Amino acid sequence: MLSVLRSIVQEVNAATDLQTALNIIVSRVQSAMDTDVCSVYLFDSSTNRYLLMATEGLNQDAVGKVTLGHSEGLVGLVGVREEPINLEDAPSHPRYRYFPETGEERYHSFLGVPIIHHRNVLGVIVVQQQSISRVFDEGEEAFLVTVSAQLAAIIAHSEATGAIGGLSLSGEATKDVNFKGVAGAPGVAIGNSVVIFPPADLDAVPDKVAEDTYIEIEGFKKAVAGVRKDIQSVGEKLATQLRPEEQALFDVYLGILDDNALVGEVVSRIESGSWAQGALRDVIKEYAGHFEMMGDAYLRERAVDIKDLGRRVLAYLQESDQSEREYPNNTILVSEELTPTMLGEVPREKLIGLVSVRGSGNSHVAILARAMGLPTVMGLVDIPVSRLDSRELIVDGYNGQIHASPSPELRSVYLNIVEEEKELVKGLESLKNETCTTTDGHRVSVWVNTGLMTDVVRSLSHGAEGVGLYRTEVPFMINERFPSEQEQRDCYREQLEAFAPNMVTMRTLDIGGDKALSYFPINEENPFLGWRGIRVTLDHPEIFLVQVRAMLKASEGLDNLRIMLPMICNVSEVEEALHLIYRVYHEVREEGANVTMPQVGVMIEVPAAVYQVKELAERVDFLSVGSNDLTQYLLAVDRNNPRVAGLYHSFHPAVLQALAKIAKDAKKAGTQLSICGEMAGDPAGAVLLMAMGYEALSMNASNLPRVKSVIRNIDLEWAKQLLDKVLCLDSPHIVKSTLDLALRDAGFGRYMRPGGVVSSHV
Repeated sequence: MLSVLRSIVQEVNAATDLQTALNIIVSRVQSAMDTDVCSVYLFDSSTNRYLLMATEGLNQDAVGKVTLGHSEGLVGLVGVREEPINLEDAPSHPRYRYFPETGEERYHSFLGVPIIHHRNVLGVIVVQQQSISRVFDEGEEAFLVTVSAQLAAIIAHSEATGAIGGLSLSGEATKDVNFKGVAGAPGVAIGNSVVIFPPADLDAVPDKVAEDTYIEIEGFKKAVAGVRKDIQSVGEKLATQLRPEEQALFDVYLGILDDNALVGEVVSRIESGSWAQGALRDVIKEYAGHFEMMGDAYLRERAVDIKDLGRRVLAYLQESDQSEREYPNNTILVSEELTPTMLGEVPREKLIGLVSVRGSGNSHVAILARAMGLPTVMGLVDIPVSRLDSRELIVDGYNGQIHASPSPELRSVYLNIVEEEKELVKGLESLKNETCTTTDGHRVSVWVNTGLMTDVVRSLSHGAEGVGLYRTEVPFMINERFPSEQEQRDCYREQLEAFAPNMVTMRTLDIGGDKALSYFPINEENPFLGWRGIRVTLDHPEIFLVQVRAMLKASEGLDNLRIMLPMICNVSEVEEALHLIYRVYHEVREEGANVTMPQVGVMIEVPAAVYQVKELAERVDFLSVGSNDLTQYLLAVDRNNPRVAGLYHSFHPAVLQALAKIAKDAKKAGTQLSICGEMAGDPAGAVLLMAMGYEALSMNASNLPRVKSVIRNIDLEWAKQLLDKVLCLDSPHIVKSTLDLALRDAGFGRYMRPGGVVSSHV
């Protein structure tokens, strides 16, 4: 059965469209299980009904015509119960219903299994038998469940591809196609998509229409000639080292590139209107699929050769296409996985939104997006990226969704939200020079998180009172090597001068986890529990010492530097780091630099540190909570994984209890306490943190006016009463709704995230 299952999955993966895939499924499952009937019913969310999409055994004329309500018949019952239903005599079941046009009244045995993907029922796969004596056994049921689980993602992706192309399951034109992901950065963007795909990756090549067929064909033939030349050259170099039969493999490669075979098919597809890269992708996929389905092991391996040749030709094609890319106005950047480098390639005045298949709302790129004020949606795992290029998109960074092919009505709704946002920002500009003080006189410092120089202008224009977190890894990430001491010094000096005399808290290099350096790769199975933060820099003191030296020299004459150590989980790390910092300080002083010893603090972001606040406070000048990582570690949720992104809750009762404990212990130790996680930039989160006793809140600049406005219009006692109320709750969702209701009742509804914009879901 495992071999049969593998074969089915390979065939379905090679299918060119959803209908072909479903026809393969019903045919192969009927044969494998030796049943009279196998059918697939898919659920159409636009009509809230199941539609018979494919069958082997029932009347073919019924396909695309027979529909059932959401809970109608045995198929509906399987979907509602979300579990298999196995019946010896289906007609005797009270929920049984048959359709004369299908001819299924003569079938008695029934086994239906739901097709579920990410908790959504996509459809039901059914097998039926005419004989009343047959009962599908446990092994057969398990096989069908396995088939269903394997095919769910394929069907989901195929449905999405069809929808983005403008067709629903029933073949009707679609508008307002909605893809649900994870909110990355707040805001709404309406613009034109530009898909960025990695080099020489056939799967990532987008669909495009050829602008000039002749140029596309000539470019393709030139690329093929380049690959043929490369293969011949390698073959000649290795001729003396290989046996004749091994040398013949190069002839096989050259044969595959013969004009009458693969090349001819690609040219034919280009002539039909596809651009060269898309035509190559489709033909290579088709060829490789044929080989992968062959029974002979040797022939199956040839699929690898086909893909390799395809990547080589694609590399040549992409090299010839590397002219300066033009980005349209209102660009929405779309990619399998966004990187900071991609963001930097688009002129800032043209970039208005981001969409990433991978990552979550708390991944590093999402944090950068929030810093840049770009509405972002992450974790769109089923989105057909290759079909999204050059389309109008709406990015809803509040609700974590995008809309393709928007109708005029939906576009109008979102345009109103954009205008409301602009008006709100204008209304808060007057708070720039006001202090963040409650109505009963309690003062809270509002700082910003920075990393890019573009953050500085925005931060100062929004009235930032200092920097609670300067991410020093950003200059390292945009380089192709470790920056020199002088390069770091210049970068740090810009930050310190911009905010002087206010304090700038510089976090020492924090790489690892989701922050990688191309020139210093860290490959681990569990990167978030591995070599990252202070662990890396203590193991490489040459990196740490140069960075601290650059920081100290940059602070000369300004004296507004604070140094913060990331990922601390025990006091020995603090002591070792302090020893190195003091050493550099004395060396710099001896060299003649007139610098003062900066305050040194640690980040509380590892659960172990929550229970060592007293011991850590005895050794440092301040503590700062990194609530993003602390939440991730407390809840055992990888914040970059969209599969579990729904489990990441800043308002989880355990997170709130931990934050309250840190504040209590820090106050007892008499140590300065701040927080620099994303929670501080949420008006509701800021209210709770202030009530707990956090003296400074550090956030992205775009959130600062909202937070300042809320705190200036409440009193500390009200905040403490709200805190006491939510600390008694046991569900993050109830906590969030309680906070939202309290803020709305207090008159802050305009600061809450807009919601309720709904359209057809895919």
